[in-house]
Amino acid sequence: MGEARVAALLAARGAEETPHPGGTLLGHLRRVAALLGRWGAPPAVRLAGLAHAWYGTDGFPVALGDPARRGELAEAAGEEAESLVYLYGACDRAFTYPRLTGDGAVRDRFTGGVLRPGPRDLRALAEITVANELDLAAADPAFRAEHGPALRALFTSWARLLTPQARRAARDALPEAPVP
Repeated sequence: MGEARVAALLAARGAEETPHPGGTLLGHLRRVAALLGRWGAPPAVRLAGLAHAWYGTDGFPVALGDPARRGELAEAAGEEAESLVYLYGACDRAFTYPRLTGDGAVRDRFTGGVLRPGPRDLRALAEITVANELDLAAADPAFRAEHGPALRALFTSWARLLTPQARRAARDALPEAPVP
């Protein structure tokens, strides 16, 4: 298990050729993992950041792996990292994001069920989300201008789930909503 093994699996499934803002999907995934590393994320969270799009996401439908075959990624990344990747990929954002600091309910977009992750997994989901969106904002100025203020407000509402490094990065990278 480890970053090299996960990156090789991602490349073998086409992440190196899949277009993504800022270059390729694999480039994006590596930047997200590196950002999480700079924030001091534990190894499983960094690996989950590296593989976060394995099952596709609510915002990026390209899937490299099948949620019905979760063992494939678990073998390369470990069970804890794979569980976080599943949580990230399964997350129905419209339902989940407003609840993250409330009841912590996560609607599984694959099954329609509601998951109740523990505090550690909720923190990991929030950190991976912030790292993902900050990389998109850095790669695409139009995305940053259109979504930055709303993301900054969302991430501010998640402050208790985020490390000081993630909170600072979101504050510094994303614009505030314009004052009317």
